[in-house]
Amino acid sequence: MDLQELKQKTPGDLLAFAEELEIEGASNLRMQDMMFGILKALAENGVPIRGGGVLEVLQDGFGFLRSPESNYLPGPDDIYVSPSQVRRFALRTGDTIEGEIRAPKDGERYFALLRTDKVNFDSVDQTRHRINFDNLTPLYPEEKITLEIEGADSKDPTLRVIDIVAPLGKGQRALLVAPPRTGKTVMMQNVAKAIMANHPDVYLLVLLIDERPEEVTDMQRTVRGEVIASTFDEPASRHVQVAEMVIAKAKRLVEHKRDVVILLDSITRLARAYNTVVPHSGKILSGGVDSNALHKPKRFFGAARNIEEGGSLTIIGTALIDTGSRMDEVIFEEFKGTGNSE
Repeated sequence: MDLQELKQKTPGDLLAFAEELEIEGASNLRMQDMMFGILKALAENGVPIRGGGVLEVLQDGFGFLRSPESNYLPGPDDIYVSPSQVRRFALRTGDTIEGEIRAPKDGERYFALLRTDKVNFDSVDQTRHRINFDNLTPLYPEEKITLEIEGADSKDPTLRVIDIVAPLGKGQRALLVAPPRTGKTVMMQNVAKAIMANHPDVYLLVLLIDERPEEVTDMQRTVRGEVIASTFDEPASRHVQVAEMVIAKAKRLVEHKRDVVILLDSITRLARAYNTVVPHSGKILSGGVDSNALHKPKRFFGAARNIEEGGSLTIIGTALIDTGSRMDEVIFEEFKGTGNSE
């Protein structure tokens, strides 16, 4: 049984499966708790279970495989990874891991990883010989990302115009600047569809920060890539955690010579979240921005680069202007010169 198959089931199918396995009080359980109960019942019946996720290594040396379906939020279906496995395979936060898992024993709360089969979609042996992202050589973008979809039914000329006026390359650090409610998110959706249609080898990550829940659902249903979101009703610390997991995952994939594209909506709201959670230095810029708050969002945006040794990380982020907020203006001014396309 594959954990991924279980996560793709609808709530109705999952409930029917839980009732079939005679799980007590299944209708009152949350989705993640129901999945946990199903997996435990299958494991007790001797069914081998495979699972995976994105590793988050904690301070004590052990880690957990977080699920993209729950936006990397800690939950009961997380998979425990022992410190010995982390050391043996030189695993780091952001590694995408697949392997065989076992049910929790008495006194344990989580499933545990028994055997690691793949790391970042490659064999385990290749993980030991990868070069750290910070040691890779950054270059200007050299290979073009074509956005125009040939023979597309839509008559929207946006993608063709981007190709002509502001062509994108693999490794681009692009800023999409516009006031609120001007169709930035729809434009991002079209760009995501075009990348998946024209460049199926590219690993696409869509990161939505401080967006409305209905927009997240719409994006998940229209885009075939991985959509990770932290909606406006989540705390700022949650926005930061999600963003850091996404950039860590992207860096690990680039270390394996993959081409990765992150579509970030929006960099302004990510900077606002960092401004809320960063310890206050006492030096406040105009608009109420702490002088230390923009360091980490800049590191996120600055990670975009074409790599000489192979692979690339492209980040296309949206920035808000004309919102009436002085803070948004300061954030935009700080990011204005950092991209190599605007």
